[in-house]
Amino acid sequence: MNVVRCADASAFLELAGAWLLRAEIENNVIHSIATSIADGTRVSSEPPHFAVALDDGAMAGCAIRTPPHRALVSRGSAAALRALAADAFVAYPDLPGVTGPDPAAADFAEAWCALAGTSADVSGRQRLYSTNAADRNFEVAPGTLRLARLDERDLALQWFAAFAHEAMPHHPTEGAAPVDRLFRTQGLFFWDHGGPVTLCGVGGQTPTGARVGPVYTPPEYRRRGYATATVAALTTQLLQAGKQYCCLYTDLANPTSNSIYQRVGYRPLCDVSEYSFVRQKQAH
Repeated sequence: MNVVRCADASAFLELAGAWLLRAEIENNVIHSIATSIADGTRVSSEPPHFAVALDDGAMAGCAIRTPPHRALVSRGSAAALRALAADAFVAYPDLPGVTGPDPAAADFAEAWCALAGTSADVSGRQRLYSTNAADRNFEVAPGTLRLARLDERDLALQWFAAFAHEAMPHHPTEGAAPVDRLFRTQGLFFWDHGGPVTLCGVGGQTPTGARVGPVYTPPEYRRRGYATATVAALTTQLLQAGKQYCCLYTDLANPTSNSIYQRVGYRPLCDVSEYSFVRQKQAH
C-alpha cells in the first residue's frame, strides 16, 4: 500500500476525482470541498491536506483535511485506512479526529490511536440521505422560499452561529466564511412568512448533485412545518434546474430531522461516524 500526498486540490482531483464520482453521493463532501478549493470558492486558513492510498497503482481510499477541522476519509480497505492514518499522523500529530463512513472512519481512528497513544470517542453519528424526486404530498406551511439578501447577512451570521452551537458543538467555528461563501454562490435561502423563519444553504456541488444544508429554524418558529417546506421547495428547485440528486445529512440523535426529510422524499444511503481523539493525561 502506497500513500501519495497531493500538492494541491487540482492534483488530488486529477488522481482521485473519477474514483470518488463512482460513488458521487457518498463522496459529495470530499469531492465538493476539493473542487471548491481548486476553483477558489473556498479559501483555507491553513494549507489543506490531500492524500490518496494506492494498492498496486489502483485507488484504495483517500483522506483530506482543511485545518483546524477533523480529517475526512472515504471508504476503503482496512489497509488503505491504516496507511492514510499513518501519513496523516506525520502531517498532523495533533489531529483532533476523523469523520467518514464506517468502517472506514473506525479503521482510521484505530490506526491513529495506536500511533499516537490516544483513545477515540464517538462524538457524532450522522445519516446521509438522498433523493431524485421531492415529495410534496403533505400540507405545506405558509410562506415562500427566496434567496437571502445581502442586507440580511447579519441575521444569517446569527442563525449560522446558533446552528453550529446547537448541532456541532464539538467543531471549530469558521466565523463568517461559510455564510459569505454561500452568498457568493447564491446558495443561501430563507423561508419567508412575514419575514425570515427558516434558513437553508446549498453547497456540496458535484457534477450531477448538490448537498442541502444547514437547515435552521429558530426555536420560536419551530413545529410549524417551515423546515419541511423549505427543504421540499429547495430540493424541487434544484432538481428542476437539472440536478440529478440532492443529498443531506441528519444527526441520528435527532429523530425530528430524520422524520422530516423522509416526508420530503429523502431515503437513507449510509451512516457516517465522527471520532474525536482523546489525549492521554501525562503522569506526574
